Amino acid sequence: MDATSSPSHQPPSPSEKTQHKPIRMRRWMIIIGGALVLLVGIIWGFNAFRSHMIAQFFKNNKPPPTVVTAVEAKSEVLPNLLTGVGDLAAVHQVNVTTDVNGRVTEILFTPGARVKAGDPLLQIFDAPDQSDLASYKAQTLAASLALDRAKTLLAKSFGPQATVDQAQAAYDQANAAVAKTEAIISQKRIKAPFDGELGVRLVELGQYLSAGTQIVSLTDLSQLYLNFTATEKDRAVLSVGQTVRIVVDAYPGRTFEGKITTIEPQISADTRNVRIQATLANPDRILQPGMFASTTVELPPKPAVVTVPETSVDYTLYGDSVWLITETKDADGKASLKTDRTFVKTGARVHGRVVIASGLKAGDKVVAVGQLKLQSGSAVAISSDPPPPIPAQPPRN
Repeated sequence: MDATSSPSHQPPSPSEKTQHKPIRMRRWMIIIGGALVLLVGIIWGFNAFRSHMIAQFFKNNKPPPTVVTAVEAKSEVLPNLLTGVGDLAAVHQVNVTTDVNGRVTEILFTPGARVKAGDPLLQIFDAPDQSDLASYKAQTLAASLALDRAKTLLAKSFGPQATVDQAQAAYDQANAAVAKTEAIISQKRIKAPFDGELGVRLVELGQYLSAGTQIVSLTDLSQLYLNFTATEKDRAVLSVGQTVRIVVDAYPGRTFEGKITTIEPQISADTRNVRIQATLANPDRILQPGMFASTTVELPPKPAVVTVPETSVDYTLYGDSVWLITETKDADGKASLKTDRTFVKTGARVHGRVVIASGLKAGDKVVAVGQLKLQSGSAVAISSDPPPPIPAQPPRN
């Protein structure tokens, strides 16, 4: 029998082919879906493993603590000071002038020299006055002799009392003329009214001076006045005799001391300030009238306050703060230091230290140097470097 004619080897019919196609499609879909699930699982597992390893890395590799310089808040009694500004004035200072008109015949001083009270400074032409003085003195002598004769005659009853009275009047008039002329002559010889130092000469030999013309300045530098003001609220703590210290720009680093001698009894209605005057000795004569001075008045001491160095305080628009250092322990009991920003209320600044009115107590440890590298909760290590020194010249408030 021919093989092609056998019923068992007949080709599949179209209906059988249609039945086999869905089975193959489902098989491929299962394979592709399984591959996708496996791929997603691998990606998810990788991400989870990576996150776990990153967390373990940061957990076991913490950044080293920030090195800072720390100081302790101290309780101390600070000097109670009242600061301000003022200017210096001479206790005795005058512009020497002439009282009368006349021509300069002699200049008897050297500009810048130190003179004593009564030393002659200038001579104005006085020859006519000297002649008048000689004439009046002669008249005085004649009047004196006439008076003596009249008194002698009266004593012997040879002359009347009226003659004696007339002679006495003539004698007194002659003496008055002498005194007046001597006064005029003394006005033309100008003398130093007190001890002091002369300034620049303002006249020339032969110059005609009118009354009131300035000749030279005369200043006594042995003592000076310090004039300054204080506010109305500070009047209660000021009193005569308190010590005043000043510094001037001309001599940086030097301090000069005086005492309050006068307090104006009236408060200015415009500024609500009170004028105060202190007196300073100036034995070296280096301070001069007109100098600008920064003043500090020592007031009675106040109770002890908590202070920290000025470098420990951060001044911002949101308030003043410090970085407070505290000690913490981890789960293993290991101690470590961390710092947190703590807001405080500050007070006066004296000699490089700041008064902390609230927010800290004595003994608290704060950061003095290194605040820029810190965040709240940062771990810190204390440096062995000392805190910054207090400046020799503290900032002026």
